[in-house]
Amino acid sequence: MNSQDYFSDRALGMKRSVIRELLKLTANPGIISFAGGLPAPATFPVDFVEAAVDHVIEEEHETALQYGPTEGDVRLREDLATIMRIDGIKTSKDHILVTTASQQGLDLVAKIFFNPGDTCITGSPTYLGGLQAFNSYQGVSIGVELDDDGMIPEKLQKTIQRLEGEGRRPKFIYIIPDFQNPAGVTIPESRRKEILEIAQKGEYLIVEDTPYRQLRYSGENQSTFQSMAPDIVLSLYTFSKIMLPGFRLGWACGPDWVIDKMIMAKQAVDLCTPPFNQAITHAMLVNGALEKGLENTIKLYSKKRTIMLESLKTEFADMPEVKWTKPEGGLFLWLTLPENQNTDDLFQKAVDEKVAYVPGSAFFPDNDNFQSMRLNFSYASEEQIVEGVKRLARVVRENN
Repeated sequence: MNSQDYFSDRALGMKRSVIRELLKLTANPGIISFAGGLPAPATFPVDFVEAAVDHVIEEEHETALQYGPTEGDVRLREDLATIMRIDGIKTSKDHILVTTASQQGLDLVAKIFFNPGDTCITGSPTYLGGLQAFNSYQGVSIGVELDDDGMIPEKLQKTIQRLEGEGRRPKFIYIIPDFQNPAGVTIPESRRKEILEIAQKGEYLIVEDTPYRQLRYSGENQSTFQSMAPDIVLSLYTFSKIMLPGFRLGWACGPDWVIDKMIMAKQAVDLCTPPFNQAITHAMLVNGALEKGLENTIKLYSKKRTIMLESLKTEFADMPEVKWTKPEGGLFLWLTLPENQNTDDLFQKAVDEKVAYVPGSAFFPDNDNFQSMRLNFSYASEEQIVEGVKRLARVVRENN
């Protein structure tokens, strides 16, 4: 039996997540992994979870263990609207859809916007999970180059003009404005306004992916795209990086015409995000779990970021051609090697030295950049960061 004959073109075009596959390999004992985007378990609000679970089981089990509305628990949506209003975003529960983490938000976006061959614009590099979601619905991601201030407006404009000239109008512009995954860069407010002007002039939707905006360690907050232009911006959020990933809870906030269609698409996927998880999260938020947890998380990650930056400076002191970004927040930084180095080829050698990263090619729409790698600093211990960077530098030096 030829199994390929049974699958749709869409299924045949699906690819396994590079990161998910690498995590299997790097789970071996002794390997220091900078590969995943895993939060540190020390940040999980275990006491808050325990208290909230007890409360929900005792007081709310009849509703929490039942089906719920697709839009999400109304109390939780009110909580989310409050969180966003604190961040300067004027919204309400009626503009919010609770999702099974922000990855489902990306999947729903691809599902409602793409016909086979349709295009969207992303950063180059950009989040691998976004590329995977868009590809799974036969969308074509067109990359726009980044610099230290994120997506370059002039190159965005030229890319749009080219695609329009080819009759391939992009369905949306996908941006991770704060501590971008994988590059770690943040778009300054002046550039955000330039990008918005381009989008407004061409009537393009912006999909703003902001999974860890609250995790800022230096610098000042920049206004969100959502706060500046709510009529043309869909924002995706998640609790995975700022509170805990195991509940798989996120949310989308945007114009009615987008949220309404996402609700319809979600009904065909899972009917609703687990009401039990939503009820527990609401109880935790009421008790201040997010605010108290963020304070400790920011302190922990800020120190780890500093240790990784200092270790890179020390270990690569004799290789000035090696460059890396200095993120103001988030979980990642982006390291670029000389042109004669290929991080795909170096990966197995790094694993042999018991250190792992994600090759940069995974984050480019065309897989056409082989000089870079993404490094995560949130999961490894402080001692592991120092040792892991030392091992990584040794691999690079030996193959230079």
